[in-house]
Amino acid sequence: MRASLRGWGGVGAMAVGCAVALAFALLLPLTQSSAGSATGAGRGGSGRANASQAKADSCTDAKAQDETWSPSGADGATIDAIKSRTGAKRKLIVGVDQNSYRWGYRNPNNAGAELEGFDIDLVHRIAQDILGDPDAVQFKAIPTSQRIPAIQDGRVDMVVRTMTINCDRLKHVAFSAPYFKTGQQVLAPKSSPITGYDDSLAHRRICTAAGSTAYAKLDADKRSGRLPVSADISATVPNQLDCLVRLQLGEADAVVTDGALAASQAAQDPTVELKGAAFTTEYYGVAMKQGATDLVRRVNHILVGYRADGWQASYDKWLSATLGADSSASKPSAPQYLRTS
Repeated sequence: MRASLRGWGGVGAMAVGCAVALAFALLLPLTQSSAGSATGAGRGGSGRANASQAKADSCTDAKAQDETWSPSGADGATIDAIKSRTGAKRKLIVGVDQNSYRWGYRNPNNAGAELEGFDIDLVHRIAQDILGDPDAVQFKAIPTSQRIPAIQDGRVDMVVRTMTINCDRLKHVAFSAPYFKTGQQVLAPKSSPITGYDDSLAHRRICTAAGSTAYAKLDADKRSGRLPVSADISATVPNQLDCLVRLQLGEADAVVTDGALAASQAAQDPTVELKGAAFTTEYYGVAMKQGATDLVRRVNHILVGYRADGWQASYDKWLSATLGADSSASKPSAPQYLRTS
């Protein structure tokens, strides 16, 4: 084990947390939440779900962030089902990460090690609007590779987990308007000769998370010849943080992930750094079940207010230390809302 296995809070300890989170997520029972029972019928309706599918089939990744429903503060079948939960179960069920530093993580230095971060702040804002209580949330740790299945199976009402909006995912889930803008970057040891997403990756072992846009990009670029054919992209892991651990153990030469996440990982381990500029443009969105139109519209309504009041404060608290005080490159503007009927 390399000497670099240190950093914030002990990344090795967090790796154990990753394994626990994976086991927990895979053993979760299929709950009968509104995400499964209410989103395909009622005011959301199967007709709208089919319309969403048709639009997803014709979208382009450059405009995928616009393939969402126009904002509305009205309730519908999905929201009614969430509100109808009684007692201790009257909570919004949300899939999150618990190991992404400054996004969704358990801070061992805080009493109770409660989840906190940029994504977690947004979840509390959504719960406040829908249920009138920012703490009316049941968090479920979901691995990167299980984000879409968790929504489709009805284990969660939504996923707020640094999830990129793209056309392929729109075939399986619905997305809110974007709440963050980023791009794929390379993370490698400071001593590495790797210079970025270029020929310096030849004969290098590159780690990505299974089911991530990073892996899809590397696979496509290797086929097209943009990425050297000798680059080894076979190392995939359930959670993105596992790639940092592999990097520290010398089992990988580089990590490719969203620059926003990579910057937080570099903050955890001072022996690694971002190499080169971002080579894609991506937008994070809140993912929900197809057909849950009223919930998507409600989240988009919340995001309108959040962009004006709340987003910047959360950025300053969690991300300015790693991404810089100027948030203009990370804050997306309102989309065109291509889905209106």
